[in-house]
Amino acid sequence: MKAISYRRYGGPEVLEYGDRPDPKVGPDKVLVKVRAAAVNPVDWKCQAGYLDTILDAFFPVVPGWDVSGVVVQPGVSVPEYAVGDEVMGYVREDALCHGTFAECVAAPVRTLARKPRTMDFAEAAALPLAGLTAYQALHRVLRVRKGETVLVHAAAGAVGSLAVQLARHMGARVLGGVRESGAERVRELGGEPVAYGAGFARRVRELAPDGVDAVLDTVGGEPLRSSPQVLTPEGRLASIADGEVVNLGGLYFWVRPDADDLTALADLAEGGVLKVRVARTFPLERAADAQRAAMAGGLGGKVVVTLDED
Repeated sequence: MKAISYRRYGGPEVLEYGDRPDPKVGPDKVLVKVRAAAVNPVDWKCQAGYLDTILDAFFPVVPGWDVSGVVVQPGVSVPEYAVGDEVMGYVREDALCHGTFAECVAAPVRTLARKPRTMDFAEAAALPLAGLTAYQALHRVLRVRKGETVLVHAAAGAVGSLAVQLARHMGARVLGGVRESGAERVRELGGEPVAYGAGFARRVRELAPDGVDAVLDTVGGEPLRSSPQVLTPEGRLASIADGEVVNLGGLYFWVRPDADDLTALADLAEGGVLKVRVARTFPLERAADAQRAAMAGGLGGKVVVTLDED
């Protein structure tokens, strides 16, 4: 099969397009013909070696954790899927080796769910990692309840925008920390934008005089450090981006694959609750360009690598 891979740590320049062995389909895996694979910051962080202390890399590594596609072959202990089923997944395993930037991927069944019928393959590929991160942070870490007020940092970003939609669906009032360019996007999603910069905490307190019940940080740095100032005395704080949150009394959180949570996201997408925005698509052979575009930022949506149907 054709795939993108890298033989050493580095930036987009280490990505190569060429032939790789076809994946083996283990008992608990599903062979998926890839139709789209989203680009995420964790891809280039793994590729740069930043996660070398926690994830073994078996070179050459095929990058990518997000995917959507069509089932080619279910493993012998996988009755959940049949040939031709359309699926999406957050295909993160315990080591870096067989990723989703390829014509096919053997995905553990625990990482998959059925693709929302209302989404095309590019949109479906953009949902799993960001969607699961927002879903698990709000439901399992912050335990947001109906009637509470939630502050989401970088609310116009990939994870933030989904968190706004999910928190609104959970019955919460949502304030969204944003740069000026993201304010309208947050309003569209049902949140109340709050501009970053001097006086940010004061502006949040003007909207929520008693403080907010929960803060989800997706960016780290100064927005995170301002968070304790806007919380109620019993408020909860979590970050997916900055371990300093622990020193501020909060929790540092990493998403994990979960088929049930991913199915819940698919149901919400089919019900019109969740929408994702795809800013640009690139063919597989231009994955390095896709990565550069995502790293540059400012696109207002996800970057996705796509593959032809045949």
